Amino acid sequence: MAADETRDGVALTNLDQPLFDGAGATKRDLVDYLDAVRGRILPVLRDRALSVIRVRPGQEPFVQKNLPKYAPDWVRSVSVWADASRRQVTYALCDDRRTLLWFANQRAVEYHPALFVGDHPTHMILDLDPPEHDDSFSLAVRGAFLVRQALDDAGLSGAVKTSGAKGVHVFVPVAEGTAPDDLAAATRALAARAERVDPALATTAFIREDRAGKVFLDSTRAGGATVAAAYSPRIRPGVPVSFPVAWADLDRVAPADFTMRTAPGLLAEGDPWADHMPAPQRLPDDLIAEGHTIPVARVQAMHEGKRRARARRAE
Repeated sequence: MAADETRDGVALTNLDQPLFDGAGATKRDLVDYLDAVRGRILPVLRDRALSVIRVRPGQEPFVQKNLPKYAPDWVRSVSVWADASRRQVTYALCDDRRTLLWFANQRAVEYHPALFVGDHPTHMILDLDPPEHDDSFSLAVRGAFLVRQALDDAGLSGAVKTSGAKGVHVFVPVAEGTAPDDLAAATRALAARAERVDPALATTAFIREDRAGKVFLDSTRAGGATVAAAYSPRIRPGVPVSFPVAWADLDRVAPADFTMRTAPGLLAEGDPWADHMPAPQRLPDDLIAEGHTIPVARVQAMHEGKRRARARRAE
């Protein structure tokens, strides 16, 4: 297939095709956007096993974890054992401009890096998922401020960004040497403490039907889970972008403020995600200890689901 254009040795094709239904953008717009923000997005992707969400004309979006066999030999990769599927997965490492451009040409719209570098977790993350509501984002923002209060009370600090959808992500960088099990425990405890600040607003209930219209404080991102990277586009109408926001501005913005078209101009020469991110922190012992007393949400939900199924069959 003849290339429309070549950048950094990467042949780019079909650039004027629509990106996806409702995008209001072309594949060229995706390539141009990722190229424009490469100095900001590459640092949050570098050395991390990468999953992407791709779109093809006439097809539903799909998650790609395994690096395709047809990938150029200069795309670096890492092999990771996946507990869920009980197999080795070969992930790409998106470390440089030409790899990013290659992914853009593959119609990789969303970028979801691992929360580990090698075997070392780097961040504690809470994903705030509001209920379906006309004012969903403002509810997520209110939930984020609960998390911030819980962080303050624990002597910790974090950075916040829009998810690019209706929610908010809070990132807390952790000191090297933090054990994955302790990180997962501390995340559960942080969510529980934030819930206790305002239980009428927020919940840690993993089962959706138990959330009663509250903001879900998702503490399950520790381990093998991912979240959309800062500056990653999302496959949604208008192509919004997950974008860093100062805490002081969080209740003054909306997800639609940050799109693939507007984000480069908002960045100018800066990198707000790097600027807002505090230094790595040691997690308090009491937070870890509290978290180890809290059941793992997915496991608890599985057992509860089975219990409810048995109860329904007995009726």
